[in-house]
Amino acid sequence: MLNLRNLDRTELGEALGPLGVSPQLAPRIFARVHGLGASGFPPGSVRGLSHAAAAALERAVEWPDLEIVERRRAADGFVKYLFRTADGQAIEAVRIPLPDPADARALKERRRAGEASGLEALPTAKYTVCLSSQVGCALACDFCATGRLGGIRSLKTWEILAQVRAIAAEADHPIRGAVFMGMGEPFLNYDNVVRAARILSDPAGPAIAAKAISISTAGVLPAIRRFTAEGHRFRLILSLGAPSAETRRLLMPIEDRWPLREVLAAVRDHAEARGVRATLAYVVIGGGVNATPAHAQALGELLGGMRAKLNLIDVTDETGRYPRASEAELRSFRDALVALGIPVVRRYSGGAEIAAACGTLAGQLKRDPQRVPLPPR
Repeated sequence: MLNLRNLDRTELGEALGPLGVSPQLAPRIFARVHGLGASGFPPGSVRGLSHAAAAALERAVEWPDLEIVERRRAADGFVKYLFRTADGQAIEAVRIPLPDPADARALKERRRAGEASGLEALPTAKYTVCLSSQVGCALACDFCATGRLGGIRSLKTWEILAQVRAIAAEADHPIRGAVFMGMGEPFLNYDNVVRAARILSDPAGPAIAAKAISISTAGVLPAIRRFTAEGHRFRLILSLGAPSAETRRLLMPIEDRWPLREVLAAVRDHAEARGVRATLAYVVIGGGVNATPAHAQALGELLGGMRAKLNLIDVTDETGRYPRASEAELRSFRDALVALGIPVVRRYSGGAEIAAACGTLAGQLKRDPQRVPLPPR
């Protein structure tokens, strides 16, 4: 059977030719499948599609989907989805609320002028979705719940897109961004992830701007170089974890295969080829693990004047082994980075009370397959 949900625009056109669908009609079918998220070809659903061609499509095409096992809504508007795949695996995605950019800029200016409190919230205008690319993860980062599941398998393109389709169908605002920072290492599933990103950014598909699609990697060096060579316009994010090979190796075993300095060189090349500032993610861990002023100094030396923006992300470790940094620790670390001229953004870690961090719900379900999911909040 043919799965149109697994195909980008070019692939879909090539697959439909033998079924009697002309090149002129293929884009309309692509728009129905990926833009509308529809299934089936009832009469009149695709302008110009003959009854014979529609019947042939109905016989040849299958429409696989994911099952929504659970939804959890947090007080801050984050919604965590737990999905079950056709082979019984569990994956997760998160719907993240975002304000209108103009409203956000205006609030920032009011705060600078002392006219708004730090607690003032803005209404949601759109959403971005945090997507899984694999079931489990083989990289085994020590602080990550997904890494504790082990590497199980990569998701197919349609399984990635199904997360977006299910979330968009229930959303009260449009999906305007996507970030591959859920379960799995996206660059160990390179072809399916990049294909999914192409479909998400296609004007006849979900039409998410390419610059609003981010692909995060822990440092799969050959894939970073391939991504640069292919000239994709999606944003690349490198997860650092630590400024030294010794500490990073303890937290992220990928250091043994692709050393951070080599990976950073490839990310620098990517940023220069794109003419952008490199985006780096740094999971902040308290207790002196990776967020002291000394770590900041080492990070400055590692980057060596590289044009980069550092996103600070609070660690979420349900085992309790890795504590979040206190406000004092975080402030000291951030101030040391800023003093070195490194642009720093603290990313809000939402949905804490609903286990929004990747891998937590899937891990719970794996440990207790018979548990009764909580109702949506």
